[in-house]
Amino acid sequence: MTKAIFINTPLYFHTGFCLFCPADGAIFTIMKKYFFLLISLAHVMLASYPASALDLRAEPETASIMQRTKSVAARQQMVVAANPHASAAGLEILRLGGSATDAAIAVQMVLNLVEPQSSGIGGGAFLLHWDEHSRRLTSFDGRETAPRAARPDRFLKNGKPMAFRDAMHGGLSVGTPGVLRMLEKLHRRHGRLSWKRLFKPAIELARKGFAVSPRLHTLLKKADPQSFGPRARGYFYDEFNEPRPVGYILKNIPFALALEGIANQGADFFYKGQLAGFIVKRVKTAERNPGDMSTGDLAGYHSFERPPVCISYRSYRVCGMGPPSSGMLTIAQILKLVEPFDLGRTPLNIPALHLIAEAEKLAYADRKRYMADSDFIRLPQGLLDPRYLAQRRLLISRFRSMGKAKAGQPPWQQGQIFGKDSSVENHGTSHISIIDRWGNAVSMTTTIEAAFGARIMVSGFLLNNELTDFSFRPTDEKGHPVANRVQPLKRPRSSMSPTMIFDRSGRLHMVVGSPGGSRIILYVLKTIIGHIDWGLDGEALTQLPNFGSRNGPFELEEGTGVREIAESLEALGHKTRIVPMTSGVHLVIRSGNRLIGAVDPRREGLALGD
Repeated sequence: MTKAIFINTPLYFHTGFCLFCPADGAIFTIMKKYFFLLISLAHVMLASYPASALDLRAEPETASIMQRTKSVAARQQMVVAANPHASAAGLEILRLGGSATDAAIAVQMVLNLVEPQSSGIGGGAFLLHWDEHSRRLTSFDGRETAPRAARPDRFLKNGKPMAFRDAMHGGLSVGTPGVLRMLEKLHRRHGRLSWKRLFKPAIELARKGFAVSPRLHTLLKKADPQSFGPRARGYFYDEFNEPRPVGYILKNIPFALALEGIANQGADFFYKGQLAGFIVKRVKTAERNPGDMSTGDLAGYHSFERPPVCISYRSYRVCGMGPPSSGMLTIAQILKLVEPFDLGRTPLNIPALHLIAEAEKLAYADRKRYMADSDFIRLPQGLLDPRYLAQRRLLISRFRSMGKAKAGQPPWQQGQIFGKDSSVENHGTSHISIIDRWGNAVSMTTTIEAAFGARIMVSGFLLNNELTDFSFRPTDEKGHPVANRVQPLKRPRSSMSPTMIFDRSGRLHMVVGSPGGSRIILYVLKTIIGHIDWGLDGEALTQLPNFGSRNGPFELEEGTGVREIAESLEALGHKTRIVPMTSGVHLVIRSGNRLIGAVDPRREGLALGD
């Protein structure tokens, strides 16, 4: 394995148990009855990684722990997810003969329970599926939608945008959840085990209880208990409004009952049954910002198959989600802009960081102006046109930062004039990467938006606050409509970037993705360039310090000893900021006849395989 790269690396905390044979990377066989006990004990022993108070708009799901991680090698199948319970559930399903799709469903249900701050059935997701037999890549859109009653001025008060903190919690920010419809659609096409069987691990764990992890405890400690609805507050906090301590056994019987209904009756139990009525009532009677979701919004929700966005980069083919995700379009623009340049073989070399940042600025400027739900706006068709990118590339100097970039004028714009966008994206998100024994794969990024979503709990799960991903201003100062404005049934723009990379022979090479709000693009891009250009593998990719520009200052990850890099970039005219950058890169790489899984040390993930 390539050695992990950290500059003046801080000490990482070890989980205290080993799952891997040091000789060949094979997985130890651990008796199941002891498995979760070991994990729980390890979590209790972990100290919280110190993190400063943060602007909620910049990094609401902040750093908690840093764990020492190692790549995992397997021969047949691999699951990489953000919590050991979820990874174990996915591997259990694979061992029963389940497909990557089956495992992803089981993983999502367990994540909803043990990592409730990040994702769940009250939210949405984007997913790539690779069918090895047909050699077909498909992408599925499970993004939340605005209610039919939503209007462009939804987040305006007296003609001015609401403060983000005021808008994000309560019923007004809740979009119609999409993850269950998406997973049901996927299962009908690619599932091998029964739908009902896939819910068993989460139901059993919800009834038995799980140990509160250091990360969950830290995020609860940083949150305001009064921002939660009464049911959520009573679940996560004690009578003195103290968060459940690390190691506390948290049971969730209402969630177990909800999952049993979904397991037995399908997604209709959620979208058309009694549970739908509970969701709507909770949204409309929320303590903060009552919303306007209806039972018709839930009953009418549809998940769509979308054409994936694919480009060539070096000798690889890189594929991801199209709109309403801006992820792969933006990543694709950046990769094609830097492709003619030599980025060197040394990770984090200054000339490469400068060129990458300049390309990121150009792509983020276009993203903000043009990208939104393509069912509602006509996306310019020339964003990846080689002639357009060549013109944009002329704006990149090797020797000096351009400062803030302006959006370009892509061809085939069809006469549209879009206004300047004011959207903000939060970071309550998780990523799952899976390859099964047949070579089928799933890359799924799943979210409830900010940490703990709208902080409204229904039947043991949290609802999203995804509608705050829309621009609060429907028009700019010149009166031009913003592409990502609120409209009825529209899906807010996302940066989620589930990604698959194929080698020159067309063989699946990597499955990857990350949480992180609008920084997801930076995290996934870092991983692609780190692997293809800089030759990094496994844990070296996930441990590589985070960096990049979202058409603002060049951001460098706090705690990774990057002061000298910042000074070198400032000499080229960049404004730099050293900030927490809590990625969650989870990947599987096919290397010869082996699968290499790796998790991001900034979260609590685990890679497991056979």
